[in-house]
Amino acid sequence: MRKLWVNADPYNKEVVISALESGAEAVVLPDGKSETVREFGKIKTVEAKGDIVPGADVEFIDIAGKADEDKAAAVPESKIVVLRMLDWTIIPIENLLARRGKNIMVQVENSKQAQLMVEILEKGVDGVVLKTTDINEIKKTAEIIHGISEKIELVTATITRTKQLGMGDRACLDTCTQMDLGEGMLVGNTASGFFLVHSESIDNPYVASRPFRVNAGAVHAYTLAPGGKTKYLADLKAGDEVLVVDYRGKSQLAYLGRNKIEKRPMMLIEAEAEGQPISLVMQNAETIRLVSPEGKAISVTELKAGDKVLGHVEKAGRHFGIQVDETLIER
Repeated sequence: MRKLWVNADPYNKEVVISALESGAEAVVLPDGKSETVREFGKIKTVEAKGDIVPGADVEFIDIAGKADEDKAAAVPESKIVVLRMLDWTIIPIENLLARRGKNIMVQVENSKQAQLMVEILEKGVDGVVLKTTDINEIKKTAEIIHGISEKIELVTATITRTKQLGMGDRACLDTCTQMDLGEGMLVGNTASGFFLVHSESIDNPYVASRPFRVNAGAVHAYTLAPGGKTKYLADLKAGDEVLVVDYRGKSQLAYLGRNKIEKRPMMLIEAEAEGQPISLVMQNAETIRLVSPEGKAISVTELKAGDKVLGHVEKAGRHFGIQVDETLIER
């Protein structure tokens, strides 16, 4: 997910408050102003001396020629480099994306420059530092940065078997985001295959809709998380980042408000997609649904062999939730 920082140096209270309200990750400040800003709300601060509070290093580099580009390329990739383009030449940014690859941010003056930076080379920089006193430009830039979503490749999976199981612990994920029809989360028994599990955004005669909720599956299952990582359902807690995905593969970052783990009757669902098996243990109830290729919700209690649903497959294995290229068998 791309970063938005707002430069409020020289100090500008209105700019800081707008940054907070727009969901900026950090504000750049004159030395000694961090504690003042935290009186308005919790936000990371980057002081002019170049220290990010708290945590990772950041280095600001003025780019006016090839020597400056070489200096930026030599900075360790663990550091965040903020490029200040003195003549707004695009080529050095493209070169650095190719040479350095990650932790590159660019200082911009308006939302149009921000749009260009996140689209450059079809990859984009990791974030922008917006330097402006125009409150409307802060809001426009925030919409651009927060509107960029990770595209998830979905595939059609064919149901091969369903099996009623006994009792088990299932995780019900309540997010801080309202989901629409055709939206949910990717969940699977293994890190190589996931089903798109539909949100509880559909009314029924017995219970009101809960569009913020995904009844995801048994506690051992994985969910695909932002940045291509996976997380065990049992490990998720309030404040964690989760990935909401719709039937077209468009995703958005959401935050977990609650993980309700309760004992419920369970069932096993198995399918095949692109020659690869997918499976998931879910609660056995008519209100639990997967998603058809057309974006329609299908109750798990109605599934039968041959039905088509949406899924996602991965080729590599996982180590502590991070994708690695290794031989891995999960059954």
